[in-house]
Formats: sequence, structure tokens, C-alpha cells
Amino acid sequence: MKEESVSVKQGKKALFYLIVQYQTDKIEAERTIQMGNGNRGNTMIIKNGLVFTPEGKFEKKDFYIEGEYVAKETTDNKEVEAEGCYVIPGLVDIHFHGCVRHDMCDGTEESIQALADYEAANGVLAICPATMTIPEEELFQAMNAAREHKNGKGADLVGINMEGPFVNKEKKGAQKEEDIKLADVELFHKLQEAAGGLIKLVDLAPETEGAMDFINQVKDEVHVSIAHTMADYDTATEAINRGVDHITHLYNAMPPFSHRAPGVIGAARDSECYVELICDGVHIHPSCVRATFEMFTDKRIVLISDSMMATGMEDGQYELGGQPVTVVGNLATLTEGGAIAGSATNLMDCIRTVVKEMHIPLESAVRCATLNPAKSIGIDDKYGSLEEGKYANAVVLDKDLNIVSIIQKGQVK
Repeated sequence: MKEESVSVKQGKKALFYLIVQYQTDKIEAERTIQMGNGNRGNTMIIKNGLVFTPEGKFEKKDFYIEGEYVAKETTDNKEVEAEGCYVIPGLVDIHFHGCVRHDMCDGTEESIQALADYEAANGVLAICPATMTIPEEELFQAMNAAREHKNGKGADLVGINMEGPFVNKEKKGAQKEEDIKLADVELFHKLQEAAGGLIKLVDLAPETEGAMDFINQVKDEVHVSIAHTMADYDTATEAINRGVDHITHLYNAMPPFSHRAPGVIGAARDSECYVELICDGVHIHPSCVRATFEMFTDKRIVLISDSMMATGMEDGQYELGGQPVTVVGNLATLTEGGAIAGSATNLMDCIRTVVKEMHIPLESAVRCATLNPAKSIGIDDKYGSLEEGKYANAVVLDKDLNIVSIIQKGQVK
């Protein structure tokens, strides 16, 4: 057989690539029509889904999106069929440290973007990552990196949770003892300036020197949370009366609740504070989680992941706040000493755990991972519920709580 010329071979190769490109464009066009892809605009109707309403119930209804926002109605004919699926707001995680081998304390744009990408892929569309008790210069570096970050790809960076350095050494947990400081208003203001005002939560132990005065001075500019503390009931109650409105990872790194010494937990119960719960199946026993929902109701509980950089990775050796951590499954512990060092799971998995293994109603779990965290840091004007005028951030789940589709600001991801 006569050998083909070079020009004929090149022509066939070019034709092959044209066919491949045509097929690719055809598939993408079909996907655009079926899923309302942002390539043709982002106005759509999600049909027949069980939509999580602002009242905290699932209702079979259509859900409308106009541009980046939830709409009352739209005349656009692009539709997403959600029959048999749940449609919930994009999750809001206000307390996690890292994932996919990156940490907020890395202080780099690369790490913040990695956090944003991973969280968005798992239905968490607004993030308020937490710093740790680390050297002051590293803390400033983390704040600077957050200030410079530009939202647009991945989850929105909506704030910073400053967990440390104003904690009690006796309940330091995985916080580095040599970097723990007394509450310092001047330092906080400098860090807030470096962060461009992004610090939404600042944690402290109210029994430590200067903590009450700190609360008095900053309560109107940031949400203050009790954390890593030895405070008794009276001290915690005084702190709450002065302006504390949040409790960090309830039960963990604080005295236990007892019939004669209710401590921080009892003080929180007698207040209107939001309380964080880590429902990863490791930090808190399922019975205690159920009792907490009875005690605080789903109006005040905030589900958090408290995840560290091993989340989304295999078991092995990692780091948290400059300290080596060993991870096996969902359990992360300091390599030296064995203290629990955050979790190795994401917030969507926490919802699955709290519903399937701890038997909390899905409606309650969703509220505690969406509206409550958004309200607790003051971003519920745009995030946390599927209400007209808020960002069209939604996650479509099947009956087994697997992600079917993610919609961020009106775009199907």
C-alpha cells in the first residue's frame, strides 16, 4: 500500500481534532441546556426539589435564581430537575483550620485558595477559617494573606476566626503554650487592621488577667467567644453579661458540666449564646450530642468541622499550629501527648454523621450548618438561607445525602 504523505497525515490529524472539539462543544452545550450552566447565563429554575425553607422545613417547591441571587420568580426557561432531592443552602463553616495539606496559618494565598477550593467542592460555600496560637509574626502573615485574598473561585472567604492566643494554658489543647498571651486590645486592633477587618470571632479565656476589660473594649466591633478555658459558671456568666455571645467547641477544652459546677456549659445554657459542636464522631459522644440539641435547640447550635490539614488526605503525619499531628481515620492527635488536635473531616460529612449516626433530624442539622453560623458572625444578610435577595448558594443532595449538584452564586459548579 502506498504510504500517505506528511500533508495527508497532518490533514487527518487536524480533522480528528476538529471532530473531538465538536463533540466536546456539543456535550457542553447539552449540559448547559440541562443544568442551566453559567456559560449561557445564570438565571434558572430548580424544579420539584425538597427545598429547605427559611422556616427550617423542607417543602416541595420550585426554587428561582436570577443572576447571583435567589429570586421570587423568573420567566427564564432553563430548568434543573431536582425531583426526589433535597435543596439546601450552601454550608457555612466558621471554625476549621485546614484541609488537603494546607492550613490557614500557612499565611499564603496558595493555602487560602486551596481551602476555598476544597470546601466549595464539598458544599461549604462560605468559610471563616481559624488561626491558632502561633508566633506573632506568623499571625500577622496569616492576616495579611487573608486581606489580600480575592473571592471569585471556590468558597467565599467571609471572615477569620481568631482562636488564640488569648487562652488558658491549663486548657491549651493543641494550642502552642509558649505563644499563649494575655488578652491584648492593642494587639487585636493591629491584627484586625492587618486583616482588613476580616476577623469576625476572637476567642479568649475569661478568667485570665485582663480578659473582662478586653471584652468591654471590643464587644461592639467583633464577636467574642469563650474558648480553651477553666472558667467557672459565675466567671463565664459575667463574661456573657459583658458581651460574649459565642462558645467555642462546647465540651472541648473546658471544665465538664456537673450538678454542682455547671461551668461554661451551664452559663451558656442560661444565656442566648451560640454554641459550637464538633460532630465528627470523635470529639463528642452521640448521646451527649442529642442531649445538647435538647438543651440548646437547633436555634443556637453551630455545627463546625474544626478540621485540620489532613482533611481530604490519607492517614499519616501532619502539622497543626506548628506541632506534629498523627492522623488515623477521623482522629487527629498531637504526636507528643496525644491531645485531640482538631478533626479530619469536613462540614458536609459532619452533617451526614449527625443525621445518620447520631439521629438528629436533617432539618436541624442543616439549620445548624447554614443559617446559625451565618447569623453568629453577622453574614446572614447574604448567606445561610435560600431567601430572596441572598446569594443563590445551594447544594442539591440525594436521599442518602450525597452531593448531586452545587450552585454557587447562581452558577452550577
